[in-house]
Amino acid sequence: MSETATTPSAPLLTAKDFATDQEVRWCPGCGDYSILAQVQKVMPSIGIPKENIVIISGIGCSSRFPYYMNTYGMHSIHGRATAVASGLKAARPELSVWIVTGDGDGLSIGGNHTIHLLRRNFDVNVLLFNNQIYGLTKGQYSPTSEENKITKSTPFGSIDHPFNPLALAMGADATFVARSMDRDPKHLQAMLTRSYQHKGSSFLEIYQNCNIFNDGAFEIFTEKSTKPEETLFLEQGKPLIFGATQNKGIKFDGMKPVVVELGNGVSADDLWIHDDRDFYKAQTLVRMFDDPAKSGDHFPRPFGVFYETDRPCYEDGMSMQIEEAIATKGKGNLDKLLRGKEVWEILG
Repeated sequence: MSETATTPSAPLLTAKDFATDQEVRWCPGCGDYSILAQVQKVMPSIGIPKENIVIISGIGCSSRFPYYMNTYGMHSIHGRATAVASGLKAARPELSVWIVTGDGDGLSIGGNHTIHLLRRNFDVNVLLFNNQIYGLTKGQYSPTSEENKITKSTPFGSIDHPFNPLALAMGADATFVARSMDRDPKHLQAMLTRSYQHKGSSFLEIYQNCNIFNDGAFEIFTEKSTKPEETLFLEQGKPLIFGATQNKGIKFDGMKPVVVELGNGVSADDLWIHDDRDFYKAQTLVRMFDDPAKSGDHFPRPFGVFYETDRPCYEDGMSMQIEEAIATKGKGNLDKLLRGKEVWEILG
């Protein structure tokens, strides 16, 4: 009787395997604790060895993340995590690269880097922790703070118009756009998994409560008494239904979305069916954010995957160019390239 040789399988990892011995130094009650816990729970399920995962952050409260993840990581500089991650992915495309940033780090000083990362479509995952405040520097208003926000830097109220992060991502032609929150662990885990599964730049905005400098900013979306009426969870192929008794929905009146009550001749068949591959509907969904006093309508805030599409990744295109250059070695003329057509002769 012959014996079949077997290769020992890699040990199954758990959330504890992704935790470090570093003291977690966020303020007690900070939403970052929940986000960290969900990331650690999801990591074993993606099936990638810890040594092939890299967490890169910029500057801010969220940017302590790499210290608390038992993977490779880098605490980089303000707003430049996206640039560092782009370089790493270009050089080591086999790695799973995660960018942890905040609304200040990623949308203020790092805003330019963020939009170019998304348009280039590196295969990386952006987790943008949005608490609508600068927490690390003790409570100044941020690019996502609401108008008239009173802070230490705006004692009479902010006159800035805030960024809508997902609208910004759509404008940069991001190939994956989603939103979740720190206080809905199961939904956040699902969105982290979807982000990883996407081939290309995934942009996941996470509502994160700063209980010291901006406590309750998202309370209306997280409290049991208001969450059913104020949130809309997007599910692929399903109608947009919400409400405490699932009695409300959203349908189109021509080109305009409207909130309707189910019953009295209105059924789920009349409602908007979510399709995260529909670019134009996604543009409408990300705008269910604006001040209802300005738009005249009050919509629930959507959570889930707004949009996903397929587009070649930057690092793949770069690799192909390098291979072509190697294949044609000896046929190029460096002097001709450097001199180009911008050469002239000075006559005495």
